[in-house]
Amino acid sequence: MKSKKVIVAGATGMLGSQIVKELLAQGADVTAMVRASSNRAMLTRMGVKNFVIGDMMDAPSLKQAISPAHQFDVIVASAAGYTRRAKGDGPVTDTVGYQNLVDASKAAGIPRFVLISILESDKARSVPHFYNKYRIEQYLKEKGQPYIALRPGAFLDQTPDFILPKITKGILPTFLTGTYGIIYTPQLAKYTALAAVNLPDSVLNTSIDVGWDRPVNEKILQAAFERVLNKKIAVKPVMPPFVVNYVLPVIGRFSKKVKDMYEMIRWIDTGVYISKNTQRQKELFGALPGVEESVAQYCRNNGLI
Repeated sequence: MKSKKVIVAGATGMLGSQIVKELLAQGADVTAMVRASSNRAMLTRMGVKNFVIGDMMDAPSLKQAISPAHQFDVIVASAAGYTRRAKGDGPVTDTVGYQNLVDASKAAGIPRFVLISILESDKARSVPHFYNKYRIEQYLKEKGQPYIALRPGAFLDQTPDFILPKITKGILPTFLTGTYGIIYTPQLAKYTALAAVNLPDSVLNTSIDVGWDRPVNEKILQAAFERVLNKKIAVKPVMPPFVVNYVLPVIGRFSKKVKDMYEMIRWIDTGVYISKNTQRQKELFGALPGVEESVAQYCRNNGLI
């Protein structure tokens, strides 16, 4: 059977590189779309041989990177401008940049676009970097670009991972106080690779919630880490409540990114950031990861057990 030709946008990122790893494991023929200034060393070590230069904010470069001549079967988009991981990143990447990417994919006739979206993003009007993902889902529909949008909840391992430096000292730093959907990025990477090369065309043009078998809160995560590490774990907020409730709103008047973060925390803590359809994930990808199982995977991967 011929390998699927997959191009990955955002391949050098934390999630993107893990997606590349999973695609290679699935036997895909992977091309990494990178900016001219990107460091390719890690991807090369992983076994990526094909690279194209493309910048989501430079439409002509995308036209060349994703030209019909490449005959790509799938494009996977995991880039995130909001995180500002590299110079030139910003919220506009998540709007105009993604629109450019969709346009280039449609023009090249790529039959499948796999988008990393966000859980319940259609309801997150007050959180720009969440709602922008929903807007791109809608843009894919409007342009008639066949797609699969995966909607994960919060990442257990954020960028940067603020849990790892503390958990070894018996502290679980928490960012949210409510109950929310969650996933570990290697799990999301696996689902993304499967969505790219394994799911049938009958699944196209849909959004799929992905996450664990139940939502979590700080007490559930605390208990899971205690069982996995077999020691007492204390919960400590990354930011004191005073900072979240009073300082962030003030700073947010002068910083769009801080305002976005503050609105995200408020919105998630209302309890809406929870999957409404876990059965779909189970049908397409198999049994949902459990809380303790996922925490154990995280701990093993980081040499904690």
